[in-house]
Amino acid sequence: MSRLPLPTAATAPAASQPLLAQIHGAFGATPNMFRAVANSPAALASLWGSFGALGGGVLSAKLGEQIAVAVADRNACHYCLAAHTMLGKKAGATADEMTEAQAGRSADPQTAAALTFALKVVENRANVSESDVNALREVGFSDEAIVEILAHVALNLFTNYVNVAFEVPVDFPGVKLRKAA
Repeated sequence: MSRLPLPTAATAPAASQPLLAQIHGAFGATPNMFRAVANSPAALASLWGSFGALGGGVLSAKLGEQIAVAVADRNACHYCLAAHTMLGKKAGATADEMTEAQAGRSADPQTAAALTFALKVVENRANVSESDVNALREVGFSDEAIVEILAHVALNLFTNYVNVAFEVPVDFPGVKLRKAA
């Protein structure tokens, strides 16, 4: 049971209602995470805007979802792991690619470098080295893409923390964590 109310489009604060309608249109339903965040119109606007902005960035949707599952696993976020595994498959990743990404691995050198960097950011609280950044450049990431990798990590930290702190009920097909919680 959620530690916060999960308002509907009809019961959410007035400023959250139009955003919840957009979210419902995008997903065909209103995921519980967005309902929890809708308690704060400002937080919902920030969250939805970040998803939209990064969706139009230089990183592929598939890589964004692979980063999301790696971060979710490290943070023991069942909700984000389930949601982003499903979204990753919709973005063209195979089940095996999503399972490998969850563990921070990929057969693709560029994806592997992005996942390694993302997990270093999470595990070291952003204390990465110049060589960590250069490793991304060496596999072909531009500075724009490197900043977006960090932005994906930051966005996923926020959603992980929302779901874990507020015990938001998972409304996507469950995926088992690889990392012990």
